Amino acid sequence: MTNYERMVKGLIYDPADEEIQNAQLPFLDKLWQFNQLKPSDMEGKQRYMREVFAECGENCYIELPFHANWGGRHVHFGSDVYANFNLTLVDDGHIYVGSHVLFGPNVTIATANHPIDPELRSRGLQYNKDVSIGDNTWIGAGAVIVPGIKIGKNTVIGAGSIVTRDIPDGVVAVGNPCRVIREIGERDRLFFFRDEKIDPEAEKL
Repeated sequence: MTNYERMVKGLIYDPADEEIQNAQLPFLDKLWQFNQLKPSDMEGKQRYMREVFAECGENCYIELPFHANWGGRHVHFGSDVYANFNLTLVDDGHIYVGSHVLFGPNVTIATANHPIDPELRSRGLQYNKDVSIGDNTWIGAGAVIVPGIKIGKNTVIGAGSIVTRDIPDGVVAVGNPCRVIREIGERDRLFFFRDEKIDPEAEKL
């Protein structure tokens, strides 16, 4: 089995393998060009995501700079995804993002990991485990999501959280390590910030 085949299967492999490097570097060159685009070049951004990402739905937007180990080649976006500045996707494995997902600034999602065994690690070996994020989820600023994590739909991950375990649907989860603190419920339909009520005009926006 080649290193590339081992990478695809989620086994321990050598990321410096020539076949892998030859496949990866063209996407990194495209990523460099992507990060040079003017803020007004909306079509250029859309074109990049359609051509490079594994999947990309409608109306997705990324604030630059954007960082990805494979340029986003292993990234799957639904529709209406918004990513703020400095989204970092360690996309050696696949990252599945549903529709209507929001990323705050400086979010990191990692699929690549290294063996704990020091001898294997000293050889630069790694393995990848996919990450998935459900529809209509908000990942707060500075959050870190580690390999193999699944986050449910309609969930909020608080700013600065380190997500080391799966998070279910419809909850607010925060902290290091990230833990569920409550379900999203009726009060959230009435108040948008502390004791400030959602005004009727907001429903029409």
